[in-house]
Amino acid sequence: MPSTTGRTAPIDVPRGLKGVVVTETSLGDVRGVEGFYHYREFSAVELAESRTFEDVWHLMFHGALPDAAERAAFTARTAALRHLPAQVRAALPAVARATAPSGPLAGLRTALSLAGACAGFSPLYDIDAERRRADALAACALVPTLLTALHRLGQGLEPVEPRDDLPHAANYLWMLTGREPEPERVRAVERYLISTVDHGFNASTFTARVIASTGADLAACLVGAIGALSGPLHGGAPSRALDTLDAIGTPDRIDGWLRERILAGDRIMGFGHPVYRTEDPRSRMLKGIARTLGGDLVDFAVQVEERAEALLAELKPGRDLHVNVEFYAGVVMELCGLPRQMFTPTFAAARVVGWSANVLEQAEDGKIIRPAARYVGPPPARPVPAA
Repeated sequence: MPSTTGRTAPIDVPRGLKGVVVTETSLGDVRGVEGFYHYREFSAVELAESRTFEDVWHLMFHGALPDAAERAAFTARTAALRHLPAQVRAALPAVARATAPSGPLAGLRTALSLAGACAGFSPLYDIDAERRRADALAACALVPTLLTALHRLGQGLEPVEPRDDLPHAANYLWMLTGREPEPERVRAVERYLISTVDHGFNASTFTARVIASTGADLAACLVGAIGALSGPLHGGAPSRALDTLDAIGTPDRIDGWLRERILAGDRIMGFGHPVYRTEDPRSRMLKGIARTLGGDLVDFAVQVEERAEALLAELKPGRDLHVNVEFYAGVVMELCGLPRQMFTPTFAAARVVGWSANVLEQAEDGKIIRPAARYVGPPPARPVPAA
């Protein structure tokens, strides 16, 4: 019903749209009370335990897990899309220099936008579903190449050419290090990548869908999502969780360091989640991977987790604060030889598949996302004072 101010009366919703349903999706869901999340009809953790990254990519884009022939065809198609266009390759050194203080994720925003323009990505509104999917495949295949090239250039090294004979996760480690990756590390990183492909309507996914609802091109949607992911409260936490372990330093300092921060009201990176009220299932899986890899860092991380949860329960009763995905993600990536500057970019290398699947789904809707805000400033309309 129209209000007396001449506009439609806004509907009261929770701050940050928490729990508000804004659309329907068939891509997956997060059930925070149960500690469970899924991609389409399959447990995401079970997929990470038993399938390849390419299988899950196919599932998100095509709605079904591939058979052997479909997997081979999809793997070959995406591998062929990893190579950088000449114009993008030529521009990357300048992009890497300009974004060196901020790192590869900042460079990716520029590089991916350029790659989309060079590839002739058209507005989603103007192209059919097949062309949208082709653009999405190209973008998802290019992101790991762009990230590793930007990282290496920032370190004064030459980029490593992608290999068509390697699966997605193995090729990522190859391009990052220039060395043949160890199978144990490949599988650990692959399971991490699968576990972070999608996770409900988080800030970056919602951003991608808002942009997609305007009919913009795919690169624009992904660049917006990358911007959201760069925030420390979203994708920037894995390296910060390891920084916490570094700051604590030794087991005898755990209780004192944590107690002081908790009582001061400081955020303990790697603990708590806006959705889960139980243990984060991704963290549980990654903790298992970390224990398989083993070492002093893992033992120390487990000690910190146990004491942090105990102290949080004591000092923040009723809050149900548990370790989240970022805590053990940082540990696993550290053990697999990834530099900390590449933790959040690696997250992006996986999540780009989920963003793209959401963009493709949103493009079928045709309705622009346009919420309202409640004005709380000085009462209008006042006379404009003379200059």
